[in-house]
Amino acid sequence: MAWELDTAHSLIEFSVKHMMISTAKGRFNTFSGTLDLDEQNPQASSVDVTIDIGSVNTGDLNRDGHLRNADFFDVEHYPTATFTSTQVEPLGDDRYRVYGDLTIRDITHPVTLDVTVEAVITDLHGKRRAGFSAQTSFNRKDFGLNWNVALETGGVLVSDKVTVNIEAQAVQAVEAETTAASA
Repeated sequence: MAWELDTAHSLIEFSVKHMMISTAKGRFNTFSGTLDLDEQNPQASSVDVTIDIGSVNTGDLNRDGHLRNADFFDVEHYPTATFTSTQVEPLGDDRYRVYGDLTIRDITHPVTLDVTVEAVITDLHGKRRAGFSAQTSFNRKDFGLNWNVALETGGVLVSDKVTVNIEAQAVQAVEAETTAASA
């Protein structure tokens, strides 16, 4: 069954260690995604997400500009990142492991999301909605995000490890309306 991400009620957030002492966070304000959820056979489910990298927002305009330039995301040449699932593994208790391919700067590597289904409900307008939480981490250098500065005290300005947290809400497509409209 087809579902669309409700981006007004979803969040893709990332974090890295800054100067080895604190955590810097950011998010992407613009993204889209579709889910094909098979509630009877979750292993047959899939997800595709596209992120507008230029929408990066860390709360600091200078840092955002630096992330957009060639030192990091190089938005001029690589405006989007994508995630396409390759396998869904049920773990029990509404938890899943979703394997997939993450592409940043036209470099693709496998990543694994630890996903929890928070709830599936029918909203006030009769539409089915599902809430998900997901987490993953990866080495940014695997995607060509190599820029860094060595600190005089040892260590580096930006950690290699990036942690991604996702809070997503999806709305089920209404097939009955589609079928009725085409008849």
